[in-house]
Amino acid sequence: MAIEKLTVLGAGTMGHGIAQAAAVSGLEVMLYDIDRQMLDKAVLAVKANIEKHFVAKGKLSREEGDAVMARLRVDADLHRAAEQADYVIEAVPEKMDLKKSLFAQLDSICPPHTILATNTSVMSVTAISGATKRQEKCIGTHFFNPAAIMKLVEVVTPLGVSEETLETTLSVCRKMGKMPIKVKDVPGFIVNRLLMGLYMEAAQMVLEGTATAEEIDTAMRLGAGHPMGPCELADFGGFDVIQMASDEVFSYTHCENDRLNILYRKMLEAGRLGRKNGKGFYDYLEDGTKKPFTLFS
Repeated sequence: MAIEKLTVLGAGTMGHGIAQAAAVSGLEVMLYDIDRQMLDKAVLAVKANIEKHFVAKGKLSREEGDAVMARLRVDADLHRAAEQADYVIEAVPEKMDLKKSLFAQLDSICPPHTILATNTSVMSVTAISGATKRQEKCIGTHFFNPAAIMKLVEVVTPLGVSEETLETTLSVCRKMGKMPIKVKDVPGFIVNRLLMGLYMEAAQMVLEGTATAEEIDTAMRLGAGHPMGPCELADFGGFDVIQMASDEVFSYTHCENDRLNILYRKMLEAGRLGRKNGKGFYDYLEDGTKKPFTLFS
């Protein structure tokens, strides 16, 4: 099925990143958010990114950059934003009730041919699609942050999805310059399922005093070739996000290996979220440097 008009729900970091990638690829994009200020900020962010990373570097001419922005429209009314869409990507916060509510609304608003995709990182796509009467046209598209740059998209196949929906989704992702990888709808998918084990083991080593967060990160960078160590990466993703993902997976598996390590809960109780508030395994200073946080005196 040919996709020409794409709607993205949610104008946050992930949403406007997906919208940018789609507009650059030539798709007509509608970005929706209930918050008009979020939409205004998203447009400014995309415009700045196009100028800095494309026009200024000669990847796009001034006219081509303007054309990208012309393909991106915004609307704070869900009905207007989705009623003509060929494809919808939902990128709202990771709350099951919110996602199911939006999918139910989209099911009544969108034309019969419209494919509905959820940008969840760990939640059951099958459960989200169950809020509609078009399960064959519902799928998961897990983009990675920053969505405009990161190449990977985990294409999650829920129960009941059609082969046409899958093939169309793979095609849309490739058109957007992404590398889609198909994965079954199981807790954590591929990346987060593997990362959770790394996050939890690193936290346990810090908790036990096996090594400091800085030593663990150095070991994994130099010994395993990782660009970031597991503690640095946990800071980057955010402890609140790790908690949500871990709790969601554990609710399915009830496996002790999937349970959130107590150190993350203690960090959250102390108001330490990671890089988003400058306090994680490291303290992030205003001059752009970081120093290890001493967990216990």
